[in-house]
Amino acid sequence: MTTPDDADQTAGDEHSPAMIRADLLAALALIILAVAMLYGSWTMDRLELRRIQPLTAPGLVPGLLSAALLVCGLILAIRSMRLPAPGGWTSLGAAITSGPARRVGVVLLLALTYTLGLVGLLPFWLATGLFVFAFILVFETWLAEPRRSLLQSAPWAIGIAVATAAIVTFVFERAFLVRLP
Repeated sequence: MTTPDDADQTAGDEHSPAMIRADLLAALALIILAVAMLYGSWTMDRLELRRIQPLTAPGLVPGLLSAALLVCGLILAIRSMRLPAPGGWTSLGAAITSGPARRVGVVLLLALTYTLGLVGLLPFWLATGLFVFAFILVFETWLAEPRRSLLQSAPWAIGIAVATAAIVTFVFERAFLVRLP
């Protein structure tokens, strides 16, 4: 028969120290995001002057969702602070600098460059084509195991980029009737 103490001990064995520290960092990020969302939803116009029902105020649902996110972040933070994690920060540092983590970081960097930098600055079809071209080249020539040469990957990347940009633009403008930037 297991006691609550045994269950706590078993739960601690299931998680590596690095993951416990990663949970703590994720919890802090969720708490910060939730507080910012809660502030934004609180300061959102409530439309009282137009005699709008308070339950249909634009900030109500985001406020409830941010409150739920805040509770989840607090629970995760408390849980990760209670679990022992000897050497957790060192293990987390090694995991963050690993090859798979580097690839995730590159994907994040490319996606943010596309969404925050290229879209809106360039026509949508060109931004999409450049993103797909860069993505293929980075992951085939720089981050692939084994690496391919630029001369092998460039024609393939150009073809896929042009096709993707054309198809995505066509589908959004013609099928979904969305005006693209």
